[in-house]
Amino acid sequence: MKKVILITALSVISYLGNAQVTIVKDSRIDELVRTQGQIIAPATTQEITGYRLQLAFDTNKSFIDESRSKFASMFPKVDTYVEFIAPHYFLKVGDFRTQLEAERVKAATVQQFPTGFVVKEKINLPRIDQ
Repeated sequence: MKKVILITALSVISYLGNAQVTIVKDSRIDELVRTQGQIIAPATTQEITGYRLQLAFDTNKSFIDESRSKFASMFPKVDTYVEFIAPHYFLKVGDFRTQLEAERVKAATVQQFPTGFVVKEKINLPRIDQ
């Protein structure tokens, strides 16, 4: 009995081995597979979650530039960033790993920038020479 089932199964498999399959598909599938299969390189900038000190924001760019110059004269090794989100310009400074580091700079600048506050965001890796 087992031999009969085995012979029948083998004959069915050999018969199906000669079958042909025609695939009908939309040409956009190939484009989708090519697009989704692309390798995307990782971001080259090294960013971590940290803190920056936001010193000023205004719609007047010259005010932000003056504030930036004033801060840069006080702390030449601390990086400054100007960000534009319509209609305001934001002056943010520093790449601080901890909130305590940012609070120390805030305390040193409170006379010149009384409205400054610490914000948590993605920062560049801090300089080694600080």
